[in-house]
Amino acid sequence: MVLVLFTISLVASLCLGVVNMITIDPIAAAKEAAKQEALKQVLPEFDDVKLDSTYAVDKFEIPAYKATKGGEIVGYAIESTTKSGFSGEVKLMVGFDTKGTILNVNVLEQAETPGLGAKMVEDGNPILASIKGKEASKIKLTVKKDGGDVDALTAATISSRAYADAVARAYNVFKSAAGWTDKVEATTGATKKKEE
Repeated sequence: MVLVLFTISLVASLCLGVVNMITIDPIAAAKEAAKQEALKQVLPEFDDVKLDSTYAVDKFEIPAYKATKGGEIVGYAIESTTKSGFSGEVKLMVGFDTKGTILNVNVLEQAETPGLGAKMVEDGNPILASIKGKEASKIKLTVKKDGGDVDALTAATISSRAYADAVARAYNVFKSAAGWTDKVEATTGATKKKEE
């Protein structure tokens, strides 16, 4: 009986390993394609976009992308992350113009409750509607329930707080990427890693 159970466990483990090896590259390719599409959605029209720097902020690696058109910088995209979502990690791509206006936000990853917090991925959701097109320096990037300017999703305050937290972190990284500050404002500090 022990030999039969061992054999079944061994075969199941081998099958899982093979499936993982088969799917790892397609999953990575799909994530990269989603990132490229997010860059197009959050940035103004550009000729070229490159990873400019990566920032270590609050134990996250936050990439900052610089978009150019005709050799001029037209915007920045920050791939921000927070772990304060209702179901854990929320990852956003936040686009800014050179003046710090929030152009658009694309949700890259989330596992929030369907019908509640997961509504953050919908176009025109109240969170995005309350920040899109506004200069981040002129609004408080926390939900209204906490004294900020960001509208929350109905019955999903925790998810809304996570979204606002990730956007605020993105703005702090943007200020450093754009050369406005030397340090990223964060609870635990930040360091910049220049990409070659």
